[in-house]
Formats: sequence, C-alpha cells, structure tokens
Amino acid sequence: MEIITRRLFAVVLLLGAISAVTPARLGYGEAGVSAPWRDAPAYVPLFAPVNRRASFSAAISAAPLESVLADVAQDGMAVHAPGSWQPRGESATDTFGTAGLHNRWMLARLYGSQQVRVARGPRMDRGRVIESWTLISPYPSTDLRTLHPGTLRLVLKIAP
Repeated sequence: MEIITRRLFAVVLLLGAISAVTPARLGYGEAGVSAPWRDAPAYVPLFAPVNRRASFSAAISAAPLESVLADVAQDGMAVHAPGSWQPRGESATDTFGTAGLHNRWMLARLYGSQQVRVARGPRMDRGRVIESWTLISPYPSTDLRTLHPGTLRLVLKIAP
C-alpha cells in the first residue's frame, strides 16, 4: 500500500510540475515559440502598409535567426511548405519594401552592401492560415542608425 501511495504522490508531483511549465514560463510569446520576444510596436508604422497597420504586429529578440528558425521547426502551427522558413539573403529594399514610412535611403546606407537575412512563412490554426511571418536579421533600430544582431519578427494577421 505504501508503494502505491508513493507512486501516486510521484505522479501528482509530476503532473503539477508539468502544468507549472506553461508556454508563458518557457518564454513563449503569443506565437508559441520559445525565443524570448519583446513587443516592438514602433516597427509597425516603419514597415507596414498604411492601410494594413492594424493587421500587423512586431517583436524583437536577441536570438539569432537560426535559433528562431529552430523554434519554428518545433512549432506545430508553422506550415512547412516548400520554400517557407528558409533563410535567404536579400537587399534591404527587397526585404523592407516601400509600403512603410521608413526612409529608404537611410535604410540602404545602414545595410550598405550587406544582405539582410530573411525567412518567411505562414502559420496555421484548424486548417486555416492565420498569420504570415517575416523574420529579419540583423534588424535596424527604429531610428535606422544601427543594426542589432538579433531577429525582428513582423507578423501579418490574416482575417477569417
């Protein structure tokens, strides 16, 4: 009887420990990956189209792009279609486009001849694409004067 009681107690402790390790405690953001993200709403007006800003969010992480992509690979909501979530080098103009309010000349000067590492991909919930992510590394400061070695995440939320 004592062995059964000890085992039952061990199971209860284990279940309690598992429930205590919630996604928030693991550093998961709203998106469910473990890179420690910090909301960065100042990037939305810089890079999102004026008429779609309400659909965008931005966050930054000190984690390098490779670590973020490793987390994405474990994320059950990420759609792993051919070409998605593959890092590639692009010019700053191609990466950030022309839709936001950023100064294109300052951004081009900031990156110079260095290519931006970018990975893009969709996320799905219940069979429907709900978000499109753009991961950018290194990412610019909001004043476009310095580059940061971490990752910028721009998320377009897709309405049902």
